Amino acid sequence: MIDLTAQQIAEVVGGTLVGDPAVIVTGSVVTDSRLAEPGSLYVARIGEQADGHDFVPAARENGAVLSLTQREVPGNHVVVDDVQDAFAGLARWLVDEVEGLDVVAVTGSSGKTSTKDLLGQVLGAVAPTVAPIESYNSEVGVPLTVCRIDRDTRYLVAEMGASGPGHIAYLTAIAPPRVGIVLNVGSAHLGGFGSQQGIADTKAAIVEDLPADGLAVLNADDPLVSAMAERVHSGEVSFFSLDTERGRTDERVHAWAEELRLDESGRARFTAALRDPQHPGAEERHAVALQVRGAHMAGNALAVLLAARHVGVAPAQAVAALAEATALSRWRMEVTQRADDVTVVNDGYNANPESMRAALEAVRDMAHGRRTWAVLGGMLELGPESAAHHAAVGRHAVATGTDVVLVVGEVAAPIADGVREATAEAGQDGPELLTAKDSEEARTMLNERLRPGDVVLFKSSRDSGMRVLGDLVAGMMP
Repeated sequence: MIDLTAQQIAEVVGGTLVGDPAVIVTGSVVTDSRLAEPGSLYVARIGEQADGHDFVPAARENGAVLSLTQREVPGNHVVVDDVQDAFAGLARWLVDEVEGLDVVAVTGSSGKTSTKDLLGQVLGAVAPTVAPIESYNSEVGVPLTVCRIDRDTRYLVAEMGASGPGHIAYLTAIAPPRVGIVLNVGSAHLGGFGSQQGIADTKAAIVEDLPADGLAVLNADDPLVSAMAERVHSGEVSFFSLDTERGRTDERVHAWAEELRLDESGRARFTAALRDPQHPGAEERHAVALQVRGAHMAGNALAVLLAARHVGVAPAQAVAALAEATALSRWRMEVTQRADDVTVVNDGYNANPESMRAALEAVRDMAHGRRTWAVLGGMLELGPESAAHHAAVGRHAVATGTDVVLVVGEVAAPIADGVREATAEAGQDGPELLTAKDSEEARTMLNERLRPGDVVLFKSSRDSGMRVLGDLVAGMMP
């Protein structure tokens, strides 16, 4: 963060300073006292499980020189009416303070973390860039990311997530994007929105109030996303597509994939065709070889190319950076090759019906005739249609030719129903179907049944635990 005195911070957030006005925050801004370091500002948020004010002494012991609070605490602190509002206000002030800063924001029901990882590496190859760590995409994560910028930062990548109406609008008020990317509208957090249209209405906020020189990057293959073009009040609109024919025939599509294929490790290789909206008829093509896995990553890469071009990165530079970019965040198609030649694919950070299907397809494409396993846990926050969504995943596992489906936990149980239904409808043998009441029982089954050459996918919502089971099976945990 830009070095600021306690007095300056108090003035920015409209708070009352208690302590030394000359003390300078020179370190990180943290909401976890354990992450405080010499010179830190500690933000004492009041959460559902804990009150950050109780940890002010611990933050001070670790080096924090100032705290942002709602009541009196030991040491130097700034008292405000609402810590979260003040935290968001500080972040917005920093965005406005850094001259020449371009904010590129990305949202989507799935793929946004992988995309921000690619985007951060592409922009970072050109100029000083700040991008979120892991999935810092909430009302806490976005200001934490913003508070890492300094006066030399040229690009700020902001990942924006939502679990209810209005969430994206709140985040864009903190970090107003010059470029807004919408990848897809799926069923994630459907219980909090009531419908996919409700999800789309919330996500559209990322492109509704762009500046005059802004750009909305939209997925032409998703009808709910492509419809957002009508809600872009200023700036330009560029579409990307994995549909080669759509790209060639629809002048609104400015980036599309040709000759898309996967290598033996499931990594996308394709030709990125780019249309220049400033020069009608002008097209260029670049061979793209990604390090990340899954055909769907080609669409994410196309979105990155459009966003990067708009903020001054030449396509050739961006393509070269994409070739070096890796998966930075854990549990996103994370591949571990065991000594016994079992391949573990841990995609267990989170899940929704769309990402479940994409993961099943990616593992199918990686297998090349080897036996495939899908170890699937529950998808959370899907609302009253949860059972139907889980059953649909089971049917898709059959459609993709998965050899063994292991369903873990009560929430995921309808996946097994979907497997049975699809197998019966096909009138032929389907996957071997196994069920386990919990991760411990599933681990026992896997230890007994996995054999050399198997490819095993772990996928569920974060709190359903398949990411941890995947780490155990991969040998990353004792």
